[in-house]
Amino acid sequence: MGDAMPDFLPYGRQTIEADDVAAVAAALTDDYLTTGPRVEAYEAAFAQAAGAAHAVASNSGTAALHLPLLALGLGPGEAVVVPSITFVATANVVRMTGAEVVFADVDPMTGLMTPDTLRAALAETPPAGTRIVGAMPVHLNGQLCDMAGLGALAAERGLWLVEDACHAIGAAAAGACRHSRAAAFSTHPVKGITTGEGGVTTTADPALADHMRRLRSHGLVREPASFMRPDMAFEDGQTQPWYYELPEIGWNYRIPDVLCALGLSQLAKLPRLHARRAHLAGLYARLVAPLAPGIALVPRGERPDGWHLLVALIDFARFGTTRAQVMAALRREAIGTQVHYIPVHEQPYYRDRYGPRRLAGADAYYARCLSLPFFPQMTDDDVARVAAALKRSVGA
Repeated sequence: MGDAMPDFLPYGRQTIEADDVAAVAAALTDDYLTTGPRVEAYEAAFAQAAGAAHAVASNSGTAALHLPLLALGLGPGEAVVVPSITFVATANVVRMTGAEVVFADVDPMTGLMTPDTLRAALAETPPAGTRIVGAMPVHLNGQLCDMAGLGALAAERGLWLVEDACHAIGAAAAGACRHSRAAAFSTHPVKGITTGEGGVTTTADPALADHMRRLRSHGLVREPASFMRPDMAFEDGQTQPWYYELPEIGWNYRIPDVLCALGLSQLAKLPRLHARRAHLAGLYARLVAPLAPGIALVPRGERPDGWHLLVALIDFARFGTTRAQVMAALRREAIGTQVHYIPVHEQPYYRDRYGPRRLAGADAYYARCLSLPFFPQMTDDDVARVAAALKRSVGA
């Protein structure tokens, strides 16, 4: 008989341990399954882990991106700069407010928006009838953008920044918002920690945090000092016990207590999981180095890193192959891969809305990128297995 097929290695996988299961089981027996005390506890713990003044938990990374835009009052007549190499949600949340998107190019090696690519986007004419009011740098793969440089340019132009930090859980300073109004994180299963689905938005602005909390629960207010209809709210100077008001439309972006129980358990192990990812990345770097120049890992800079994705840049033409063929060869060896991401400006919705355009950096990054298996449960031998299979897949 032949050798048994090794276990399949996906490009990413959640880390769920016995204490996570116990935490969720305990939450299921409590009085609150949603909108209870674990939400505030999770927010406090996340803020501490991210170095943030305030954290607002929600039910997805998309919600975490949408809430600060809503709270900042973004809407029709305005436009926001978004890098083209990102998940579609970064652009979609701008459109969900009625505002327009201006796509920025990225560094062809890192996939990141830079001060230069932001400056180039700002030099373009925004969609008719709009003005650019902000930008959303994306910490792609967990690499932090040059927020000091982007922040200086934004301040010069009178713009706000909201960080898409969905890949950056565990990167020191990613949530402190020193150069931005807010930073949005995702706790999807393949991220640094998971709540199944979920997101968290951090900010240094207490008023913005309060506004986001209202907006995640339909926009309702229950504080008597904020009521606009005293004739309905009070009787004999006392607040009617059932009373609430809707001063503006919000969304149902609440996250359940049971998921926050998982988040609290996961946060406790974040340093260990992050350190393991950093170790695996170092091992990949050593094993893939001999495949240069045809294959190179996305270079990681000196800034803190969330170590979310491990991306190889492959010159497929140099090896006489295609990305689809390499992915198929790796899959035959029980190795999963993925592409992060198709340039958003090429998506039919945005191409139809804003017309065709060329972003050379985004196109170059997309043409070469391939995300390799990368998650804390991987062994050192797993990394060696992937590197060897990658070499075989291109005939190097």
